[in-house]
Amino acid sequence: MIAVMSDGYLSQLLARADRNLSLRDGERVFGAGERVRFLYVVREGGVLMLRRQPSGAALVLHRVQPGELAAEASLFTPNYHCEANATGPTVLARIPKAEVVEHLFQDPGWLKAFAANLASQVQRTRARAELLSHKRVADRVDAWLTLNGGVPPDRGRWASWADELAVSPEALYRELARRRP
Repeated sequence: MIAVMSDGYLSQLLARADRNLSLRDGERVFGAGERVRFLYVVREGGVLMLRRQPSGAALVLHRVQPGELAAEASLFTPNYHCEANATGPTVLARIPKAEVVEHLFQDPGWLKAFAANLASQVQRTRARAELLSHKRVADRVDAWLTLNGGVPPDRGRWASWADELAVSPEALYRELARRRP
């Protein structure tokens, strides 16, 4: 769980969930352009938020982990700006958008915690922009590992890791093979 999403903030958010969703790997949570009706908290697994490029390539915008909120950037917009897909078996708490908006304006403390969460997301996005500024695959891998506790994804997730690094899976595999002792 991210540091700014305190247990109190998270528990208040989860108390407004109308149901839990169990998803399989790759299953869609929502699509770009769909009407925003829900926000989601990842309970287990993960969610990749991405945009499809005209070439069909996926541009990963954010990797949502357990204890994090997905779609918070869409809270005050009518439509989702990207698509979101489960990474592995995933359980999400689904929270109606109207519940979140109503609660934000009733509790200044909760509003402050929500704003802190958004600030943290901006910081992560800036760190990701810095990661993508690296030209070499090796430098991107090193930067990603630094941002994510030094632990690479499981081998079965390397193709989506390559998407997150904005490199081809083959280039990532070559770099990882080069690093083997």
